[in-house]
Amino acid sequence: MPGPAPTGIRIGVDVGGTFTDLIAHEPSTGAVVVGKQLTSPARPDEGVLEAIAQSLSADALTGAQTFVHGTTVGLNALLERRGATVGLLVTEGFRDVLELRRGDRDDPYDLFWRAPEPLVPRHLRLPVAERVRADGSIHMALREEHVLAAARTFTAEGVDAVAIAFMNAYANPEHEREAERLLREAGFDGDISLSHRVSGEYREYERTCTTVIDAFVRRRMGGYLDRLAGGLTDRGFGGGAFITRSGGGALSFPEATDRPFETIMSGPVAGVAAVTELVRLLQLGDVIAADVGGTSFDTCLVADGRAPVLYEGSIIGLPLQTPWVDVRSIGAGGGSIASVDAGGLLRVGPRSAGARPGPACYGHGGTEPTVTDAAVLLGMLPPGPIAGDVVLDPDLARAALAPLAAPLGFADAEEVARGVIRVACAHMADAIRSITVESGRDPRDAAMVAFGGAGPVLATVMAHELDITTIVVPPHAGNLSAWGLLGVDLAQTSSRTRLTRLSDQGLQDAQPLIAELIEELDARATPDPRRQIEVHVDMRYVGQEHTLTIVLDDEADAVRTRFSEEYRRAFGAVLDEELEIVTYRVIATTPLRDDANARMAAGDGDATAPSDATNNAIDAWSFTKGERTTFPIKARAALAPGDTLAGPAILTEPTTTTYLDAGHVATVHATGALVITVTAGDQA
Repeated sequence: MPGPAPTGIRIGVDVGGTFTDLIAHEPSTGAVVVGKQLTSPARPDEGVLEAIAQSLSADALTGAQTFVHGTTVGLNALLERRGATVGLLVTEGFRDVLELRRGDRDDPYDLFWRAPEPLVPRHLRLPVAERVRADGSIHMALREEHVLAAARTFTAEGVDAVAIAFMNAYANPEHEREAERLLREAGFDGDISLSHRVSGEYREYERTCTTVIDAFVRRRMGGYLDRLAGGLTDRGFGGGAFITRSGGGALSFPEATDRPFETIMSGPVAGVAAVTELVRLLQLGDVIAADVGGTSFDTCLVADGRAPVLYEGSIIGLPLQTPWVDVRSIGAGGGSIASVDAGGLLRVGPRSAGARPGPACYGHGGTEPTVTDAAVLLGMLPPGPIAGDVVLDPDLARAALAPLAAPLGFADAEEVARGVIRVACAHMADAIRSITVESGRDPRDAAMVAFGGAGPVLATVMAHELDITTIVVPPHAGNLSAWGLLGVDLAQTSSRTRLTRLSDQGLQDAQPLIAELIEELDARATPDPRRQIEVHVDMRYVGQEHTLTIVLDDEADAVRTRFSEEYRRAFGAVLDEELEIVTYRVIATTPLRDDANARMAAGDGDATAPSDATNNAIDAWSFTKGERTTFPIKARAALAPGDTLAGPAILTEPTTTTYLDAGHVATVHATGALVITVTAGDQA
């Protein structure tokens, strides 16, 4: 049933591939409402509204202060290549920049590697005679007739959106603006994305690709947000509606509609925001965020209390020139499908059963075996009802897994299930190594924060793969990404490339540019008196290609010292060379909440924890013992801060299940988080 009607509540809703998660928090009382519903893949906005309707009363929604959303709509549009039909205007001579790329290979050792197909076919990539120099001066005027001819082609080809990316437009956008005007006068009424508004940075391939992605997802994202906003309004919501950015923080719905490329990784970053807050509350050191959902595994290393932010990401092999929390994702989750490959080996993922039909054990018509089926058959997930009116059925799980036994040479379905869990966790461990070992950090020195619907189920097995000895399971771990949404700030960024030799005079000369970038942010949204402005710069030694990003100071010597410290930390030494600034970045943040230290509190949700009505224990497989043994089933809510529980045990709660294997002890922290430590040698 819907919860009570507190006033001024904040609502966070995160849409995953299998479940849509909700957490609502009322700051003055600390009351929390938790909800979990199956995702509606065809219309995720309807799933969001249904989750709200099932979890909150009409009065609660009417009195809500903010609604913050994490979604994969833009990401899925790219993954599925289901977006607008895009036409591209480029400077004459740059028609094939999307295919020439950088002239290198993403994987030089893969003989079968192929570059991804451009989002715009060649016949819709049309050159325009014009040229702007790198200093912003005009070398060749724009040929209007070329733009008008392109407009006729776009109309004949049914183009929905146009991306305009002219050479050096970041230095002088006059020609891009003029081309936009000409297209409108010629009658083109679709979406138009201009590269200088999207990026403002150099590197023609990356800026062009980012502009194309913006045009490609704009209509789908805009339509989704319009429907969701309309649905919220129809139900009485009158507060502020926001969506998370790939680089952290949030945008208002109107700004996200205008800048959809900033929301491509909207979903995964919310969980990292929550982990960062948890690191502060528990005073942890380095932490590995391990988010196991229904379709994917997302991981990020939070070092020194901060999530790493890059200024360029990559999706399906395409660069995206926008702030980007460094979250790595692979196709491994509770719904990942197990199969036997041509060589007779067990494979898990990346295909997923999703929400419909879902794993076989859901009883919704799925027949292919998944990670969830394996966990149910092994007793890691007790049979019975879980979120979204799903009832876990071990007999259906066994029927799905059994056909794989003979091709693999296994004795029975249970051996298959053990293999599925091990392979899935090995994939996840490899993803974690990519953010730790490959960057010079030892995962054994970090704690693992396990969350998502399947994270606490697989945490001890996953940690064993990496020799990690401390695991943290947060409160409401299955909905942690939704919790992270509640703590984000409104964030905006604007950047511009301008090469500047580092000197006091150079910094003084850059002040008008910084003021211009702030004006750009002011034009997107009315400035809030609480807004805080930071200026960062991308710097390098003269002659180098790549840069490091640092906070800008008023004095050149202070900037030089800060850069040298960061350079030494990254590379172990510094050079005796002159420094230059490549790109200026203005970052504005405005708090969306007044209680900056709000914490997750215990609360009731509508979802039902897995349980067996007739037994308080289950016969389950222990990976540490290598045999089936008795696992007591306990409600996590029955544990109080300071309590300890030795494995084996199964802890149930509304949003997830924690599998506490033998050789592990869980202690309840004052925040309600479970801190799990290894107490015996892992025999798995």
